[in-house]
Amino acid sequence: MENPTATILLKQGRDKPVRQRHPWVFSGAIDRLKGRPAPGDLVVVADHKGAPLATAYYNEKSQIQARILSWNTDEAIDEAYWRGRLQRAIAGRSMMLADCRPSPTDPLTTDPLTTACRLVNAEADGLPGLVVDRYGDYLVVQCLTLGIDRRKEMLAKLLADMLRPAGILERSDVDVRGKEGLKPVVGSLYGTPPPAELVIRENGFSFVVDVHHGHKTGFYLDQRDNRAAVGQPATMAGRDVLNVFAYTGAFGVYAAAAGARSVVQVDSSAAVLETAEINMKLNGYERPMDEYIAGDAFEVLRYFRETGRQFDAVILDPPKFAHNHGQIDRATRGYKDLNWLALRLLRPDGVLATFSCSGLISADLFQKVVFGAAVDAGRDVQIARHLGQAADHPVLLAFPESAYLKGLLCRVL
Repeated sequence: MENPTATILLKQGRDKPVRQRHPWVFSGAIDRLKGRPAPGDLVVVADHKGAPLATAYYNEKSQIQARILSWNTDEAIDEAYWRGRLQRAIAGRSMMLADCRPSPTDPLTTDPLTTACRLVNAEADGLPGLVVDRYGDYLVVQCLTLGIDRRKEMLAKLLADMLRPAGILERSDVDVRGKEGLKPVVGSLYGTPPPAELVIRENGFSFVVDVHHGHKTGFYLDQRDNRAAVGQPATMAGRDVLNVFAYTGAFGVYAAAAGARSVVQVDSSAAVLETAEINMKLNGYERPMDEYIAGDAFEVLRYFRETGRQFDAVILDPPKFAHNHGQIDRATRGYKDLNWLALRLLRPDGVLATFSCSGLISADLFQKVVFGAAVDAGRDVQIARHLGQAADHPVLLAFPESAYLKGLLCRVL
């Protein structure tokens, strides 16, 4: 069992977020420390009078200096605590995603329609800084904070005991670790490392995934429900589809399966487009009418506009444009330009599926940006459906920051 080594006293009037169960304590809310905690130590979070409010782990190098683990300061933060939180998160997937539910006899055996999903979604699952994704018989873990990084061997052991995977790979190579004073780390935490190319199933489709080097932990698991929503015959059948920021082509596979006449996949990386072509073939769609274009998305879209090329459906799934508050204005300009270009390429009665994964861009702001693009493009646009992250990426009501992915499925008149 770990014991707190210090107490954080908050400034007067700055305890409301903690009382409302928001898991972050920013440096600006802290008045003083009682004690000298080492990086990653447990601390008690108290109001300005010293009344205890929560137990957290601490990192003075981060702007978010404390991340709350429990609002019960009498709760022991020991191995049983961590096991309980992991069990609660994994058990919750039985409600969120029935076809990725672990079976009682073999926790990594599921309905073969879907063999990859998120099992732990950091703060949204009460485990701040920890991400655990399942890819078939393997787990991929991200330790985003110092507090989790210090405990990762214990967490890997618990996951191995609970789920019995063939291996656990750490993919802690994200930029956010730098804000915690941590360096990128990629390596095996347990068992056999996953193969260089792993084949997973999603909604009955097969995809090659590189969990060692691919984006995020290898695949955009958070877009699963949106791929299913967009990739319907009523939306895609008979259409010429442009899939921008295609990565390994998952939206393209769904579009082809739904009867798209042609699919053009655009990404900056020729290597991932090779995987996109493999994924199309893997699902039975080796077609001469499909194209794979490596290049800057904005430049490719401008070229299409200048040459008069048009499409019946455009899918925009760009990377995060805003990494901090100072980048919001630039990000909104980028989203507007991107959507304006897409709207100029669409034939009447076209379909636009557009996304933002920038957590700092709210759903309301994103809709306003797309509205501005529609006005400038001179197009009338109907929102057919609001889209968000997949069910196994839950949003904690007390932590709105966990609602990062937003999208619009639109009809362009």
